[in-house]
Amino acid sequence: MSGLIARLGRWRRKDTVSRFGNSQFGASRFGNSRFPNSRLDSAASAAARARQASLRRWGWAGAILGTLVALVVFAPANWLASAVAAASGQRVLLAQAQGTVWNGHAVLVLSGGPGSRDATALPGRLHWTLRPSGLGAIVRLRQECCLNGQVGLRVQAGWSRVSVQLLPQPGWTAQWPSALLGGLGTPWNTLQLGGVLRLSSPGLTLEGTAGRWLVQGRADLDILNASSPLVTLNQLGSYRLSLFSNEQGQVQIVLSTREGALQLSGDGLWGPSGVRFRGEARSGEGFEDALDNLLNIIGRRDGARSVISIG
Repeated sequence: MSGLIARLGRWRRKDTVSRFGNSQFGASRFGNSRFPNSRLDSAASAAARARQASLRRWGWAGAILGTLVALVVFAPANWLASAVAAASGQRVLLAQAQGTVWNGHAVLVLSGGPGSRDATALPGRLHWTLRPSGLGAIVRLRQECCLNGQVGLRVQAGWSRVSVQLLPQPGWTAQWPSALLGGLGTPWNTLQLGGVLRLSSPGLTLEGTAGRWLVQGRADLDILNASSPLVTLNQLGSYRLSLFSNEQGQVQIVLSTREGALQLSGDGLWGPSGVRFRGEARSGEGFEDALDNLLNIIGRRDGARSVISIG
């Protein structure tokens, strides 16, 4: 009898474990069956990977932005030199450029353009600072040999247009040795002019649109005490070349003589197709023999005068 009771107790304990330990409250129902660990681990791993990908994207964006800022801030002066050479058809060059686009210096050189062997460099170095201003920039130029203090230019660029404004200042703006023109080639390299070129302006704006340049304001280029080794005279005279806008919005060019043995006059237009100029040169009274050879070189000889034709 006691053995039967012992066997019955063991059977009840096994039944209790089977019903309540493994089946109702065991791992099969609450641990592995309804809430598997593999799904929780997968969700956590996906979230971690998403965070890492986001951090990588922000890291790349920061690196690219930093590179762009560095390129802008530390852009070399050679970039500006290349832009000036391209805009001027290789006639105005910033040689040996140093510094940055924003603050640099170079040797200013005039040349006859691509393929030309003529070039003239100004003494000293041209210094510039470039600062953003609205939709454009302001350039400040300084050169001890040739500029009257600090000269300012306001540059604005838009869709297929560019505007360059010379900020007015009292007195003359710049002066250069006349020999600088020799770098432009014929006929200046033949004349080998001496004297001084002086630029003055009460205000001038050049606006380029679709290859056409319009001028607002006025600029006067004086050739003072010009001379040439082609004549025996010490001086040829002093002359003025004026540029201003006419009623049609075109650039008018007028050449006149201020004083001297060689008399120059003429007028023309500066348009999309270039410069068209018609003028003449004559010798003053009593200087015919001294200037006869020079008149043959300046233009086409027509009696006592020499006809000058450009374009």
